[in-house]
Amino acid sequence: MGRSRKASELMPYDHLQYALEDNFAVVTLNRPQRRNALSLRLMLELVDCLDAIGRDPSIRAVVLNAAGAVFSSGHDLSEMTSGSVNEYRRLFDVCAELMMKVQAIPQPVIAEVQGLATAAGCQLVATCDLAIAGEKAAFATPGVKIGLFCTTPMVALTRAVGRKRAMEMLLTGRAVDAPTAAEWGLVNRVVPSGELTAATRELARRIAAASSFTVGLGKQAFYAQIDLDQPKAYAYAKEVMTMNSLAADAREGITAFLEKRVPCWTGK
Repeated sequence: MGRSRKASELMPYDHLQYALEDNFAVVTLNRPQRRNALSLRLMLELVDCLDAIGRDPSIRAVVLNAAGAVFSSGHDLSEMTSGSVNEYRRLFDVCAELMMKVQAIPQPVIAEVQGLATAAGCQLVATCDLAIAGEKAAFATPGVKIGLFCTTPMVALTRAVGRKRAMEMLLTGRAVDAPTAAEWGLVNRVVPSGELTAATRELARRIAAASSFTVGLGKQAFYAQIDLDQPKAYAYAKEVMTMNSLAADAREGITAFLEKRVPCWTGK
């Protein structure tokens, strides 16, 4: 992995597949034989891949999906049987880095969830900016059943579904089905399994049609304000919107709307 690169410079990964479709990226977790468990290596590769995507302004959105029947079973438990305190800290440091990277890059990341997403796999779905689930998808944080409470998944899960629902998932370990996940706000919507790929691509294309500058600015502002109290959130948001109003793409977009034509974005 090494130095930071643009997406156009990415080399093949061991546990990921990467492809470009139109002007969005498709990143695929590719350990189906291990239920796409988030091994340290896979997480490092995903951090590297997302970092490169974030540096490539030609990419407007990211679809994150998985090979096989399971989206992700969470951390690779085979790496967690006899580690030292420093090894465990390293594992969870990288996990936290991955989750923060998903939200730090300017492009919206859409989770395409075709099957079970558990523990850190559920955390990854909760962390993504958007998520679409197939009708057979399910979500759980079952660590309590094996004596390892899903404490880091709890951070993203609580912010997605709220306190009481998160606590129920965390304390019981029971899976919730896709319609329940949509009702609770863990995913945006549920579609028939055969329509899942088309639904995520349609969403990616809709996002990609907007100004990349505006989308990136908006994503950054969303996460900056979400945990502020309301007066501070408004104080921050009005400054961002003021600066946004001065941007070339904002002026072009407003002018195009008034002139009833399609805008021509410059990404500035």
